[in-house]
Amino acid sequence: MKPHYPILDGLRGVAAILVVVFHVLEAHFPVYAQHPMHHGYLAVDFFFLLSGFVIGYAYDDRWARMSAWDFFKIRLVRLHPLVVLGTLVGAVGFWLDPYTNGMLHASGLKLLGVMLIGFTLLPAPDIRGWGETHSLDGPCWSLLQEYLANVLYAFVGRRLSRGALWALVVASAVALTALAVRRGDVATGWAYESFGSAVVRMMYPFFAGLLLFRSGRLLRLPLAFPLCSLLLAGLFCLPNFTHNGLYEAACIILAFPLIVAIGAGGQVSGAWAQVSKTLGALSYPLYITHYPLIYAYTAWVAVKQPAPAQALPVALGLLGVALGLAYAALKLYDEPARAWLKRKMLLKTA
Repeated sequence: MKPHYPILDGLRGVAAILVVVFHVLEAHFPVYAQHPMHHGYLAVDFFFLLSGFVIGYAYDDRWARMSAWDFFKIRLVRLHPLVVLGTLVGAVGFWLDPYTNGMLHASGLKLLGVMLIGFTLLPAPDIRGWGETHSLDGPCWSLLQEYLANVLYAFVGRRLSRGALWALVVASAVALTALAVRRGDVATGWAYESFGSAVVRMMYPFFAGLLLFRSGRLLRLPLAFPLCSLLLAGLFCLPNFTHNGLYEAACIILAFPLIVAIGAGGQVSGAWAQVSKTLGALSYPLYITHYPLIYAYTAWVAVKQPAPAQALPVALGLLGVALGLAYAALKLYDEPARAWLKRKMLLKTA
């Protein structure tokens, strides 16, 4: 029986919560050099690395009895129901948002068209004016890269020898470092003008995660879950550096694999095990449904310019609503939808 990595589930949830906090604060600190969690967007790169590790763990040994089409169906059932829900929530939020008055700038027919395209996860016309590839639910840009990573894994990555995978990882690390140094950060990939940067951000961490799994080089340290959580939060919260691009590249290339190696090699039990399980279950629905709330909060801050004492309870309330929405999405929609799709699509492969 395969080992399970519950700490990695928990770390995915920790990273998702940190993303929500980062986005809430971004409404008040749009200049990242002043942001209290300056490097919070690196959670996306951490997700990619976790994904590469978990994909290797879950599927590397199944290809003798599974086709590429079987693999794509499994991944579609796992990921796509929440893509649809996140886009739908984003469309409703856009329609009802009293601060941006979005419907003054886009017709209901255009909103419907953008939503239907968004359901496919393909880039849709920018309806908000931010230049986003997925303007009803911004985080969908990274899900598109996740799908691309899965395609590359199914057709190329699963067949690579250890040496070839190393070569791909090293080349991707060089490309990522060049991007980070040129820009001074890796906060890119979500807009039409930076779509190529999104691919660069995905390539190294995903395939490094796959390589880490195949290498089996895990670290066994006590209190691995709280230790890794603190390391992750600390890396996100360090200030802007003179060579900020190099710092962020080092986080992705060196620190994140180390954290995943510690998490995968660690043990967890009792209350920590339950926390990890709960956070892991909530991580994806939280990540994919929270951003429509952020759009509304950001518009409220821009229009009302609240004092910190006014904004704090609203921000805390938003975090609570985001967690509640994620739990409801998981239990009332995602789990039932996936169970139904498995019965319809995956009887042979599940």
